[in-house]
Amino acid sequence: MTITLFENFRALFYAPFYAAHALGVYEDEGLDVVLSGGESPSVTATSLLSGAADVSWGGPMRVLYTYETQPDCDLVAFCEVVTRDPFYLIGNRPRPDFQFADLTDMHISTVSEVPTPWLCLQDDIRRAGIDPDSLSRVDTNTMAENEAALRAGEFDAIQVFEPYVSQLLDDGVGFVWYAAANRGPTSYTTFYTTRLALTEKRDELLAMTRAMQRTQKWLHAHSAQEFAATVKPFFPDLPMAVLSAAIDRYKALGIWGENPRHARVGFDRLDTAMRSAGFIERGATYEQCMDTSLAEAIIAEDPPSA
Repeated sequence: MTITLFENFRALFYAPFYAAHALGVYEDEGLDVVLSGGESPSVTATSLLSGAADVSWGGPMRVLYTYETQPDCDLVAFCEVVTRDPFYLIGNRPRPDFQFADLTDMHISTVSEVPTPWLCLQDDIRRAGIDPDSLSRVDTNTMAENEAALRAGEFDAIQVFEPYVSQLLDDGVGFVWYAAANRGPTSYTTFYTTRLALTEKRDELLAMTRAMQRTQKWLHAHSAQEFAATVKPFFPDLPMAVLSAAIDRYKALGIWGENPRHARVGFDRLDTAMRSAGFIERGATYEQCMDTSLAEAIIAEDPPSA
């Protein structure tokens, strides 16, 4: 059974997806899962709708936004993997008592590559009683540009994910002000497909969900160093020390779920953030966007670790 899986883009917080390949779990489940894409997160939904891919991983944000623009799209998420926000605010000096109000007289730079990090962060800021539109913020930099700009003293704080965080901390030029995972569950990354594919390829997608549950059990039972060594082939240019440190931080923050069930509370937090930013108005319900039947079946089956 062959499944074409669209890779959103190469990122360290997607490590469980790479571990499933590295550990051979798909093969154990009788699947030939072929990675494709990886050029841009913006084309994941269109790849599914055009039939260019069977399954994609990516943010439920893409599912919600596609329903906003194409109410009859029939996309559905079925296996959640990243359950908390993996982004950070990194400042140019220690600030252990950081509050969002501190940003009102600072110059910051947020992520340009994808919308979800800012959508969620602006909601955090708004909940703290601060108008996010009032901030002095640059929103056109890539994360690599943000890292370089912080080192050059151009910003008070930047928004990035790993491994930029570990690199800045290791060099003593960046300091964690806010780890977005600490806000609590926020639906961040999932497998998703169309409801037609969910019906026609149900056995294959059930096997994918089983493979991911087995991978989730494995990653929570192994050290960051073992996890890093397993996914290292997907990050050949990243030093092992940085890779291990980044994974260790992510494990400590609990960004990777213990099972593939979509938590409603995480979906609701994402939906609220998208609405508060004006990114969606109509949106879609949890029931439209999420199918938990495969996850529930696999949780009840309780397969062994990879």
